[in-house]
Amino acid sequence: MPYRVNPDRNVPWNTLPELPIDRHLYEDVEIYSQLGNAKAALGRLQGRSIVIPYQGLLINSISLQEAKASSAIENIFTTDDELYQAYSEEQIQQQTGPSKEVLYYREALWEGYSYLKEQVFDENYFVKMYRIVSQFNDGIRTLIAQIVIKEGGTGPNAGKVSYTPPRGKGVVEAKLQNLIEFLNDDKTYPIDTLLKMAIGHFQFEAIHPFRDGNGRTGRIFNIHYLTKKGLLDYPILFLSRYIMDHKEDYYAGLAGVTQRGSWKNWLLYMLKAVEETSNITFDKINDIVNAKDAILKAVIEDTDIARPESLVNAIFTQPYTRVKHLVGGNVYAENTARKYLDQLTDMGVLEKRVIGKGNYYLNLELYRILSE
Repeated sequence: MPYRVNPDRNVPWNTLPELPIDRHLYEDVEIYSQLGNAKAALGRLQGRSIVIPYQGLLINSISLQEAKASSAIENIFTTDDELYQAYSEEQIQQQTGPSKEVLYYREALWEGYSYLKEQVFDENYFVKMYRIVSQFNDGIRTLIAQIVIKEGGTGPNAGKVSYTPPRGKGVVEAKLQNLIEFLNDDKTYPIDTLLKMAIGHFQFEAIHPFRDGNGRTGRIFNIHYLTKKGLLDYPILFLSRYIMDHKEDYYAGLAGVTQRGSWKNWLLYMLKAVEETSNITFDKINDIVNAKDAILKAVIEDTDIARPESLVNAIFTQPYTRVKHLVGGNVYAENTARKYLDQLTDMGVLEKRVIGKGNYYLNLELYRILSE
């Protein structure tokens, strides 16, 4: 059967079809070919990540870049310097501006990851993610919220309504519950995990259950679905990088389903995103590991630093290291930590920056790799 599209973008799409979609919409040679490429790339990334002994290297650095890219899609921009400095302070509540919003995204990435270790996808999960990224305390939008999606940019259609999500008593809740059942029940809905992720992401964005933060919440879901289903051990896929680089195609893909039922283009887009960002993340991990090993070798051979591996692990946990990170982590006493960080600065491994009243030590190689 053909997919029932949205007949009038100015009217709430209360007839948004429930999941699953008909098999003919995804049983396609080109889709399955791209699916194979995406699964191979993701499997290679998973295989590389699980053999790294120091997971903090991935958990902080890679996920911070995902948070930055996803926030940029919503026109929340921050520089690497601002973000890394803010992250090194450890207290999000004390931050201001775009960096604070990016750090909340990263917090949601890890809070949701922990939540799903013990739970399945449910309404509470989505509300929890929304509340962290938006910093609002409400939940599913009410009838009062007359939400419409408008065209952005400066073109002739800028400001015009492009889509109106479902609205009505119990309508949003019912459609979200259908999505949740589709995600959790692999026996009733035996669809490949990556296809399910792509279908689920569209459905979530079409439901648009919250007043704000739906885009960021939906992209966080993408990563969490992969970790929950065992395709990744950690939420480290740099998926928003592809969406940011192909932003117009992303929104065109969503609109293509709502207006023309063009599921093939949407699924190919998302599968290509998984393939390319898996390769990008794989390469970044290798570059970081190689840089870490080279620096550790130099520290061992050229210095008398005690417990060199602990020190090198610490400076690769995040781009900016402060004395308090080494003291708080019980790695070194304060004077020893300062001495060793200054020593690495003299070696050209770190760059010492005085910002306000504090000293920040920038890992030059890690900064370079993450910025590429």
